[in-house]
Amino acid sequence: MTHTERLLAAAARSISRRDAELLLAAAASLTRTQLIVGQALPPDAAARFETLVARRAAGEPVAYLLGRREFWSLEFAVDAAVLVPRPETEMLVERALALVEVPDATIADLGTGSGAIAIALAHERPRWHVTATDASDAALALARRNGERLVPGRVEWLQNPSWDDWYAPLAGRRFHALFSNPPYVAGDDPVLAGDGLKFEPRTALTPGGDGYAALLTLINGAPEHLLPGGWLGLEHGESQGARLRAALVARGFTHVTSHRDLAGRERITEGQIPNARF
Repeated sequence: MTHTERLLAAAARSISRRDAELLLAAAASLTRTQLIVGQALPPDAAARFETLVARRAAGEPVAYLLGRREFWSLEFAVDAAVLVPRPETEMLVERALALVEVPDATIADLGTGSGAIAIALAHERPRWHVTATDASDAALALARRNGERLVPGRVEWLQNPSWDDWYAPLAGRRFHALFSNPPYVAGDDPVLAGDGLKFEPRTALTPGGDGYAALLTLINGAPEHLLPGGWLGLEHGESQGARLRAALVARGFTHVTSHRDLAGRERITEGQIPNARF
């Protein structure tokens, strides 16, 4: 057994093999492919690797340990100020691209975190005018840096002075579409103490209570910030779709639909303000 295999086998007692390979590659400043094909490790890689393994075994997300995460085939810098971008959130990008047909549409991403949604949309639609907001100074600073690297000059970044008023930075403005992956986990959900999540910013995961506060605030305020015919799209928990559909209909939205992720769970709900065309 090679030195690399011995290190990976020892790490696999406490973390997954894939995580171990990613962390050892990072500790050795190699790609995962270089590691797998047997490229030699530098002398100090083992000590760095052991530190990373201990942190991962304690639940810290691999993305934080690496300082990066892929989303929409783009590499985002991430740290503990933002949620780790997740594959299911790519559905929100897919729905945005499917729903909005205006070549120079105005789009807002509310609670942008790392900037993943806003940047992915700006990358796919260079003529769109994309605005992104967040109430966290640290998150918005990181999102700006991601934007400068991936889509320089193509996203407008706005500080939200309030955790409660999601539309404060957009006062007096209307958009073709609004999208958000807001906090939606119930405050007493044990998942918050689970692997990874206990290291992520709690305010980005839960609004407290039953988890609906941010979602309903976004629904109730959206008509004042949408152009006629505009769309609202929200990511949410698997059991929240029915209540959100009812709230959208009550607020006057039409074409209200929920979409399921690859695991079959309702994950995205959308609705349109009626009686106009783009």
